[in-house]
Amino acid sequence: MITRREWLQRMAGAGGMLALDPRLVLASEARLITRAIPSSGERLPIVGLGSSATFARVARSEDVSALRAVLGKMAELGGTVFDTAPAYGASEEVAGRIAQELGITKQLFWATKLNVAGWGGGSADPAAARRQLETSFHRSGKTVIDLVQVHNMGDLRTQLPILREYKEKGRVRYIGVTTTVERQYDDLVQLMRNEPLDFIGTDYAIDERHAEETILPLARDKDIAVLVYAPFGRTRLWQRVKGRAVPDWAREFDANSWAQFFLKYVASHPAVTAITPATSRPANMADNMGAAVGRLPDAGLRKRMIELVEGLP
Repeated sequence: MITRREWLQRMAGAGGMLALDPRLVLASEARLITRAIPSSGERLPIVGLGSSATFARVARSEDVSALRAVLGKMAELGGTVFDTAPAYGASEEVAGRIAQELGITKQLFWATKLNVAGWGGGSADPAAARRQLETSFHRSGKTVIDLVQVHNMGDLRTQLPILREYKEKGRVRYIGVTTTVERQYDDLVQLMRNEPLDFIGTDYAIDERHAEETILPLARDKDIAVLVYAPFGRTRLWQRVKGRAVPDWAREFDANSWAQFFLKYVASHPAVTAITPATSRPANMADNMGAAVGRLPDAGLRKRMIELVEGLP
């Protein structure tokens, strides 16, 4: 098997071919794995794109050509799910402008967030929340936004009813809540049990499997779609596998790089609807999309994958 560095080198060397047919990276036009949104049956590709981290840093710069290439690459390879938030600096505004320039706005499943309460658990001003939503409409170029979630459980009493109002008016298709904050996991579970939600968003990685205990099983029971953030443990997993080759037995589930190894673990959980790793590099985007084709690991392989990662320093 090859390392991510080797994979990216091959991608760079094959640039001319990919320019003619970018689907070559997806194993000769193999179909993308999709999952259904339980509340509607609409299917989404299992791998998409997030806009925090490196994406957000590049969005703050004067040269955003890399982000144009990343969004274009995802669209070329059949990806649709794009996750952003007003809290991610310039990401929402820059991505919306690029999508409109590329003519892919309608293709994208645009997922953004709402939170004017801040991360400290403050109270949200309803008027400010509506202004933030209207700004998101303007930035996205969409008259109807596919998904808006309350970011990190911010003042749910105020902001969740506003999202329900927008959904009832047909301006937002799906609503939900997110958290990647450990102290909020119990509150998320309680909300999932008591409130009708289309989506939740949370962190989940092969070395951070808290979601497998309650959140993901409950999402299946309650027919709630799940967006996964930080599937690489942010940068943690890359540090652990640095200099190591992907094991040969990863061929059994068609993983050709560490990115695909990590993403296929997450994708193999049946409750996961879509994974949105952030990147500012088109070659990484193509690599990530490679996890959306071929086989996924079964229970035995998932156990073997965990054992390998837990054995790393």
